[in-house]
Amino acid sequence: MNRLRDSTEAEGARRFLTALLDARGAWLLRETRAGRGVELRRGEWELRVSGRALVLSCWGESGARAWRVSAWRAEGEALFLAASSRAGASRAVLWLVPRASVASAREVVADARRAECERLAALICRAACARLERASLSAGARRGEPGRWARVLFRRVGGVRVAATAPVFSAGAEEAESFLTSALLWHARLGASAQGASVGGLWLVAPRVLAAAVRERVTLLRASLRALVSIHELSEEGGLTSSRAPTLDELLDAHAPHLARAAPHALSELASGVAALAPAEIDTLRVRKGETLRYLGLPFARVRRVAGREHLWFGVEERGRVLFDERSAPDFLKLLAELSAHRRADAPERRHAFYRAAPEAWLEALLRRDVTRLDPGLRLAPLHAQFRAPRVGGGGARPVDLLALRRDGRLVVIELKVSEDAALALQGADYWRRISTCHNAGHIKQARLFGDAEIADELPLVYLVAPMLRFHRAFDTLARMIRPEIEMYRFDLSEDWRAGVRVMRRLRVV
Repeated sequence: MNRLRDSTEAEGARRFLTALLDARGAWLLRETRAGRGVELRRGEWELRVSGRALVLSCWGESGARAWRVSAWRAEGEALFLAASSRAGASRAVLWLVPRASVASAREVVADARRAECERLAALICRAACARLERASLSAGARRGEPGRWARVLFRRVGGVRVAATAPVFSAGAEEAESFLTSALLWHARLGASAQGASVGGLWLVAPRVLAAAVRERVTLLRASLRALVSIHELSEEGGLTSSRAPTLDELLDAHAPHLARAAPHALSELASGVAALAPAEIDTLRVRKGETLRYLGLPFARVRRVAGREHLWFGVEERGRVLFDERSAPDFLKLLAELSAHRRADAPERRHAFYRAAPEAWLEALLRRDVTRLDPGLRLAPLHAQFRAPRVGGGGARPVDLLALRRDGRLVVIELKVSEDAALALQGADYWRRISTCHNAGHIKQARLFGDAEIADELPLVYLVAPMLRFHRAFDTLARMIRPEIEMYRFDLSEDWRAGVRVMRRLRVV
């Protein structure tokens, strides 16, 4: 790869890569060859030099992303960029392919995944002392894309048919809900078809980290399903080891790290001044090193204390961040004017990046202002947004969208979606597991997350919230697979939720 050692090399790479990117109308961006692709059209990316680093920024449906590029190389029509996140927390090799070449690129990925599927099928059949009946890939996310999961049917001694599934790409704990959701739906379809009526168990085959996370999710399923599922850990040497899922008591009694004690937080002078410019739209999140200001959920400024003084940086990821001072003040006011013009329910241009970015955060911002629009029984405050429950067991550490308290003392886990997600029910159940573990250990009360309010000695509720037409078609099927101890409710919102949250329907999931 061509390494970038100083600002001169970074500027040369910027000019070359910008010309190369602009020469094509659209590109497909992947983090590694086997990752899920994001289509980028002209005007949805930017290359710039910041200090001695080359920074690639791009917009997608979920908002802005930015990477520091340390090296690059061209290989045929594809570009490979060695990159890290702006904070340096994660590293990746970005793969950029011209949109016109995507069909051939997909074939390369499909061939690699089919080969991995065949290897896994042979391994599973050897471990089960069984005869292979069929091995194929799952359906891709889009037409023509190769699937991410191996689908294996084998027949054991005595004629019993068993289904097995495994990832055909490098998958970690973050894929646990997607993997299990896809496996359960596939197994259900097999049982519903005439040819698959006799399919018995379901093998979940996964590498160590993913297997650990899957074990915890399997515990959250109904007893009839748990009896059919067996988990097998795939070692680096290519062996399979049977693995047991914990009981619910074991799961909820697991050791949970203590929560930081909630303390009243007074906004900094800078954050207060910015929030006062648009108090109905701007909210503030307290983060470890300062405050982040969001305009209807979209982060646009941050306040940090450096050398004993408060400083304000502003800008969304696409444009980078600029230190606020007398010279940059007009740019800051221009950014606010653009947010006001484009990030609103009646925006004239709905394809504008500010309108499309971070839609779930937009919905969250509306509910933070008045969560009783969702349920009048909820307390207005305290309300914890993007609540990071301590990591328990092998699961991931994604934040809970909203953690609230009802007036009757029940904790409520609120998960928000604005687009279809088949894993919604399982994701809500896993958040329930994490909050329940902290609640059972007494950490939520000890941390005084809800002040002096009484917290009932009952398991939390789960509210799954999405626009009415954005619940996945398989939601009811999957929700009924969750064990009944997890009390879940479905909230259907009006499709014009940006203009105001209105609950059109509320149902208990049973």
